[in-house]
Parts: sequence; structure tokens; C-alpha cells
Amino acid sequence: MPKQKTHSGLKKRIKVTGSGKLKRGQAYKGHLAAHKTTKQNRQLRGETSVHPSDEKRIKSLISNMK
Repeated sequence: MPKQKTHSGLKKRIKVTGSGKLKRGQAYKGHLAAHKTTKQNRQLRGETSVHPSDEKRIKSLISNMK
């Protein structure tokens, strides 16, 4: 059976920390920022961790990443 390839779209969106946790960008900040409040835009900055229930699935998709 052939090796599973890394998911190209996901490898651009997920970072693996040194301890093996997965970090991702916040949702709801891609566009239409003008009608969101300044507080909402400010709190959407930065990264957050992937939910534990999704980690196993995501790790299998990016298993080839280093």
C-alpha cells in the first residue's frame, strides 16, 4: 500500500509545536473585518490550539511534516 501524502492545504494552516501540539489561526478574520468591532478583530489575532477531538485526524493528514 502506498504512503499517505501530506495534505497540501492543511500543512499551510497548521504548525506543530515542539511538544507536538497543533496550532492554528483563528477563524472569522479572513474578510469583512470592517463590520466587526475593534475588540472582536483584536481578539481574533494570534493563534490558538486545535481541539483535542480533531488532533488525531489532523495529525494523520500532516504525518509527513517535519
